[in-house]
Amino acid sequence: MAHDGQDMPQATAILPDLLTLTGAAVAPVETVFETARESVRAMVSVDGRVSGKLLEANQTAAHGLAWLATYLESLRQMQNWATRLQESGDFQDVEQLLHQIAFGEYLAQIKGGIQMNQGEIVRLNDLGVSDASALETVEITTLIRDANSPAARTRLVELMEERSAEITVGKSGLDEELEMIREQFRRYAVDKVEPHAHEWHLKDELIPMEVIEELAEMGVFGLTIPEEFGGFGLSKASMCVVSEELSRAYIGVGSLGTRSEIAAELIIAGGTQEQKEKWLPRLASGETLPTAVFTEPNTGSDLGSLRTRAVQDENGDWKVTGNKTWITHAARTHVMTLLARTEPETSDYKGLSMFLAEKTPGTDEHPFPTEGMTGGEIEVLGYRGMKEYELGFDNFHVKGENLLGGETGKGFKQLMETFESARIQTAARAIGVAQSALDVGMKYAQDRKQFGKSLIAFPRVSGKLAMMAVELMIARQLTYFSAWEKDHGRRCDLEAGMAKLLGARVAWAAADNALQIHGGNGFALEYSISRILCDARILNIFEGAGEIQAQVIARRLLG
Repeated sequence: MAHDGQDMPQATAILPDLLTLTGAAVAPVETVFETARESVRAMVSVDGRVSGKLLEANQTAAHGLAWLATYLESLRQMQNWATRLQESGDFQDVEQLLHQIAFGEYLAQIKGGIQMNQGEIVRLNDLGVSDASALETVEITTLIRDANSPAARTRLVELMEERSAEITVGKSGLDEELEMIREQFRRYAVDKVEPHAHEWHLKDELIPMEVIEELAEMGVFGLTIPEEFGGFGLSKASMCVVSEELSRAYIGVGSLGTRSEIAAELIIAGGTQEQKEKWLPRLASGETLPTAVFTEPNTGSDLGSLRTRAVQDENGDWKVTGNKTWITHAARTHVMTLLARTEPETSDYKGLSMFLAEKTPGTDEHPFPTEGMTGGEIEVLGYRGMKEYELGFDNFHVKGENLLGGETGKGFKQLMETFESARIQTAARAIGVAQSALDVGMKYAQDRKQFGKSLIAFPRVSGKLAMMAVELMIARQLTYFSAWEKDHGRRCDLEAGMAKLLGARVAWAAADNALQIHGGNGFALEYSISRILCDARILNIFEGAGEIQAQVIARRLLG
């Protein structure tokens, strides 16, 4: 077997019997994962039950287990993807290189240390695994040694240059209908969003209403809403594709649909029939723009500690008082999915209720004209286009009929039911941002000449581009799998959480590496990579910070 690609055929740099090799590598990783799970479970349990205190004390091990599980699921889904492509005759050179480099890199990290982020590496020893001999197989040794070779990375980038007209690097594995949807939204994004995105960002402007109206006409806000309520009734996978391509042009535009997705999920899962009939058609058409109003200044991810209170009056309506923060697109929306405490004697999630709180859309001069409500803008590095706000409520009026589901105390449970879709959607947005970074990084590397040749001719530049493409495909397959599980009615909080966890890291790495390829120009505001870097950074914070996400995954794995 060749070493470092030196004796491998330079035309392809692809390992022989690739699917057999990678297929045989999954089971040993499963064995090591089970060993790690039992070890970490022993660290964090008392009398057979997981202890919150011990889980916190052993966060590195618990979160490391979440990352190991994410890598294992990534390898499984890459193998499933490759097998499907092989069966359909689509497992060509690009796909084979993506697949083998993915296995070579992720197996090496599993064995030597998984990169949770740039400054934190978790090793099997941290998970209490002293014996990882299960990984000492011929197949794994071969893949670690030869799969992610310089020759493989160089050849992948050569093929990427040859096939630059293709929308994605490698076949996605999705069906033709979904790829047609991708093409439609890619065309729109290239024509109507990409030419303006950087200017909107630099001027910190709201996305023009014209764009929102065009997206509404294209059905973005009703993609997954059932047809009986005016939506298209499409799959979560379709939502992934649309979010990817719009976020690839500008994450602000790609995120417009998130608010409608969350609001619709809340109403579909927890609303009364009357609420569904009233609100879902309005959301689907874009006539009503929603915003999510959950976070408070001192709570962050600890939603059970919310203090904003809602008190019922003699007419059965509600008066809301309190403060909220990090509310996206708050000014010009029509309805807030508002989480508030309706049972004042409680101090945890059990006393929370969800409201569909109506408001009047604001203008630049008067962003919050509704009585009982004030707000101020939070200036941000990136993720602009909808703007972020702090909100204050003082006896803000909410109709009694707008208590979601007509029951108090259900708010937290109702919100939890949206997390799967929200995290799948966020993973898709992360893929779009990572793809954007690859797009601009690749173009700059081709155009920029140094020492008499294009940057892309230098191995450490082309190697960065190759790994961006590889990790993009890994994140895609994990995200599509979570969407598939959701579409088939299966619980997928674990899979959605993994997709979001990995997608956020992949987006940041891609943006960081693309900026590095730009050199000093990457630090100049005039280059779009400066915006992409700022946009990528938020992905590991919102919809559950990376640490919270890993904690949630670990609890599921250990429970």
